Amino acid sequence: MQVFRLPVLSDNYIFLLYDSQQRQAAVVDPAVADPVLQQLHRLDAELVAIFNTHHHHDHVGGNRKLLQHFPKLTIYGGAEDSDRIPGQNVFLQEGNRVEFARRQGEVFFIPGHTRAHIAYYFPPETTAEAGELFCGDTLFAGGCGRLFEGTPAQMVDSLSKLRRLPDNTRVWCAHEYTLNNLKFALTVDGENLGLQQRFEQVREKRRHNEATIPSLLGIEKQTNPFLRWDEPSLQAAMGTQEPARTFGRLRGKKDLF
Repeated sequence: MQVFRLPVLSDNYIFLLYDSQQRQAAVVDPAVADPVLQQLHRLDAELVAIFNTHHHHDHVGGNRKLLQHFPKLTIYGGAEDSDRIPGQNVFLQEGNRVEFARRQGEVFFIPGHTRAHIAYYFPPETTAEAGELFCGDTLFAGGCGRLFEGTPAQMVDSLSKLRRLPDNTRVWCAHEYTLNNLKFALTVDGENLGLQQRFEQVREKRRHNEATIPSLLGIEKQTNPFLRWDEPSLQAAMGTQEPARTFGRLRGKKDLF
């Protein structure tokens, strides 16, 4: 399973999954259709599935046009997103599995950004490889999504599920927000040497307009404050040892950053 990263709109990424043996493709969160159709043409591939993480337009805006081109598409989304994702015909819950390119993907129910958000995790086929996590707008490189329909406690629970995955998991999040996220992270976790080093690396990448996605989950665990709500220094900075409150205060500061 190859993953192609397609930059669209101002800062979105669409991820196209490709099975070279079957000449088939699936797409994660198609904000728009045309870049997907162009990549399919380059690969001479048939689109067989859409994996949506949540209902926001910059994640499902291409569904209807892709369905016109491929009427037999299977369109996946969370069960709680019923009637909010165009063309959805499979309604997923925590623990369900999806399949593409002979790979089994696990479904996580991760509300917080929205009430129905899900993620797709494809474990590695061998110990030498990395797993692939498609997490939409819940976990970002260096940050996390805003709480539009959920609570801090829900988001802590959701991010806890993702944090338990192996360190070598590749994190395919849907936006190029990394540099701004790390600028904020330094304001609350500035003594973190790993974070300082990561910021310099990311700043250099963005100077050259290079993508910072995918990230590695192990790096996120070390440098992303929104996965470190139980870190004593961050708890002290937020004035509480309670995980949801620590997280909520961090998220509130980021909202105003």
